Amino acid sequence: MGKRIRKLKKQRLHSEGNDTLFFSMLILIAIGVILWRSFDSKVPFWSFAVVFGVIYGIVLNFFRCPVRVLDVEDTTGLVVAPADGRVVVVEEVDEDVYFHDRRLMISIFMSLFNVHANWFPVDGRVTLVKHQNGNYHKAWLPKASEENEHADVMIETPEGVQVLCRQIAGAVARRIVTYAKEGEECEIDDHLGFIKFGSRVDVYLPLGSEVCVRMGQNTTGDQTIIARLK
Repeated sequence: MGKRIRKLKKQRLHSEGNDTLFFSMLILIAIGVILWRSFDSKVPFWSFAVVFGVIYGIVLNFFRCPVRVLDVEDTTGLVVAPADGRVVVVEEVDEDVYFHDRRLMISIFMSLFNVHANWFPVDGRVTLVKHQNGNYHKAWLPKASEENEHADVMIETPEGVQVLCRQIAGAVARRIVTYAKEGEECEIDDHLGFIKFGSRVDVYLPLGSEVCVRMGQNTTGDQTIIARLK
């Protein structure tokens, strides 16, 4: 892969939000009509319209699904942020499920105000996709990575390096959607999946990888380079 052809793409709403946005809009319109017709004063209507208009706007923002293109000609060895959010972990950990050795883990926490689409962090081929049921601890807690419901996607780069990307449900999130399929080729810029309402994504890299982000740094999915593979 490495060398890439950039395409002009547009922002859109994620299909995962179609039902939520549509039925919420119908309910809000119905309540608004009732308030408008039931009271001589329009204060109840406008109070409702302002408060729930803001809430609906937040939910609308949450379901944005920008189709992004990393403006880099050669992506060999690059690891990009798989999600919008904030870096909450940069540390070496023991990974005993797949690698059985120490790995560099970089974790990104997504708040309710972030886009919740996820991107592939590296170019390569998907070698494993596995969903694991679990708890719903707050996503930024260390134990969330192993104990919470999560979906694992293993990617092997063209250079033979294995990278694990883990989608983790949080205290509010109740649905992890993974589009990755075992055996398929994947590229930076492609959507890996989606997590509803507050969550986290971990990336496990070989020791010696060059870290390009710091704790607390905000990331933009598919745009922020978080590491370089050796």
